[in-house]
Amino acid sequence: MKGPTASGKTALSLKLFERLPVEIVSVDSAQIYRGLDIGTAKPDTDILGQVPHHLIDIREVQETYSAANFFQDAAKVMSEIHQRGHIPLLVGGTFLYFRAIEQGLHQLPEADPTVRARIDQRAKKEGWSSLHRELSRVDPETAKRIDENDAQRIQRALEVLYLTGKTLSSHFFKSPEGLKMHFLDLTLLPDSRDELYNRINRRFDEMMTQGLLEETQRIFNTKELARNSPAAKIVGYRQLIRFLEGDYDLATAIDRAKAASRQYAKRQLTWLRHQSAGAQCFFDQDRLQPAKIVEWVKKNLRYNRV
Repeated sequence: MKGPTASGKTALSLKLFERLPVEIVSVDSAQIYRGLDIGTAKPDTDILGQVPHHLIDIREVQETYSAANFFQDAAKVMSEIHQRGHIPLLVGGTFLYFRAIEQGLHQLPEADPTVRARIDQRAKKEGWSSLHRELSRVDPETAKRIDENDAQRIQRALEVLYLTGKTLSSHFFKSPEGLKMHFLDLTLLPDSRDELYNRINRRFDEMMTQGLLEETQRIFNTKELARNSPAAKIVGYRQLIRFLEGDYDLATAIDRAKAASRQYAKRQLTWLRHQSAGAQCFFDQDRLQPAKIVEWVKKNLRYNRV
């Protein structure tokens, strides 16, 4: 189940759990981090205790996690789910991870602290937008999928280039090493982009009410974590860290976090438009009728226990 942020994926996945023998596999590069609960819209502890979820809370905020890591972890988890006689329900909006399991990946290099430090130093002097322009010249296919202020993804794309001499986009390919499984592709889309943006704004306000600022302050409690940990680059946390460091007032940080979330959703919608040929799309009115989606799954899924 793919969809942009705030499209209702979590709520629908829980409805499907009530009606089908599924276990949920998170396809979300932010929900892997322990402690980042509010800002990643992670299911609450009651839901996690009642509904099987996988690949949530598997890394500390200072640890890196790549598409290759996800490929390996997802393959293992999905195999175990099948062995229990259940169906893996992959849910999320990190489309690079979906692409990895559907099409396969070349072996990418591990993170190199020295190279990353060099890139970070350049970013401090030149700005991430300058490094994004460099990436656009050498790897336009990757650059067009990355916002000019998305520090984590710009850094990784340049790191792969510097370490291998090859662009990140050249490492993706349709491969016999991809997961040999039948994927039923269900995509959630908003009725309108404006409505999605309004939901994003409302949800961020709710997160602030729930204690997102306090969560940010508690998790990123040292200058090293706030400035250098991979998780500190996640939308929402990144802007609130800037407030805590005195770069923005709170209202500005909130406005910038909402704007960055909307930009992220726009990129997700663009990706879905270009990469989801053959997917079954459901819209907001469909999401409110889960029985309709369940019937479609039962009709199309190659699984004799549904």
